[in-house]
Amino acid sequence: MGLFDFVKDVGRQVFDTDAEAADNIKEHLEIKTSGLSNLEVDFDDGVATICGDCTSAALREQAILIAGNIKGVEKVVADDLRAPEPKPEEPEEKAEIYEIVSGDTLGGIAKRYYGNASKYTTIFEANRDIISDPNKIYPGQKIRIPLD
Repeated sequence: MGLFDFVKDVGRQVFDTDAEAADNIKEHLEIKTSGLSNLEVDFDDGVATICGDCTSAALREQAILIAGNIKGVEKVVADDLRAPEPKPEEPEEKAEIYEIVSGDTLGGIAKRYYGNASKYTTIFEANRDIISDPNKIYPGQKIRIPLD
C-alpha cells in the first residue's frame, strides 16, 4: 500500500511553485519529525513521492500524513518509505486514519471513537505535528485516531 489520496486545495502552504515543492516538503518533514533518514522527496503535478527509512511504522504513517496535509499535495506515493517490522515483544500501535468533514470537532470525533468528548486531547496529541490548534481543523484534513 503506497498511494494515499488527499485534498489538494487545503492544508498548510509550504511552497508556492512546483519547482520548490520537493525541497520544501522535505524540509517540512525534517522539521516535523525525527527518525527519518535517507529522506528523498520528489514532486510532480500534485504527487509527492517520499523515499527513505523510518524508525517505526507509526513514523512512516506520520510522515505520509504530514506530506499529504500540505496544500498542493493531492497524492502521496510512499512505496519506498521503509519501516522495520515490529518485533513480537513490541505490540504495534493501532490507529485509524480519519478524514475531517464539515462540522467536525475533535471533541465530536473523540465522542464517536471513545464515547467521551473530553478525550479530544488524545487525538490532538497524536496529531500535534499536523494540527497546530485543536480548534483549527478543516474538511479534507486527514488525522490519526489512536485506538489503543
